[in-house]
Amino acid sequence: MTFSLYDAVIPSNLQILGAVAGLIDKAEAFAAEKHITPEAMIDARLAPDMLPFGYQVKSSVDHSAGAVAGVRAGSFSPNLSPWSTDFAGLRAMVQEGIDALKALDPAEFDALAARDCEFRMGDLKLPFGGATFLLSFSQPNFYFHATTAYDVLRAKGVKLGKRDFLGQLRVKL
Repeated sequence: MTFSLYDAVIPSNLQILGAVAGLIDKAEAFAAEKHITPEAMIDARLAPDMLPFGYQVKSSVDHSAGAVAGVRAGSFSPNLSPWSTDFAGLRAMVQEGIDALKALDPAEFDALAARDCEFRMGDLKLPFGGATFLLSFSQPNFYFHATTAYDVLRAKGVKLGKRDFLGQLRVKL
């Protein structure tokens, strides 16, 4: 059996984005239960020099659906737009990412492997092939931001376990 680029990236992105959506639900329920404002939960961070929960959620989408768009365009830069300051907005952002990934044609996605993609941030420019950009840059960033979103909530006291991070497993039926 051939294992394609699509197989290596998209199903796991969908799985973890689904879990991130679940994290948002748990964060919202916890905030309501503990009488914490949504803004305080969304602005929560692990350390003063780290970006908050809302940014981590946004970056999970940026390094999945946004990375695909970047490879298509031949260039990816960090999305510096503000993140939503409410749970509904974060949930909608994640759903848009999930919808974009579900709409991908596997053969079209696999063809992105051969495309050039440049990462740009300020004066920094890093050249990648499409596959290496997705696998060596965006995929690690995707997991970093999803994990950090989970960790922020754990640090705030939200009751989460590993299953909340893993989301819906793709077990053999």
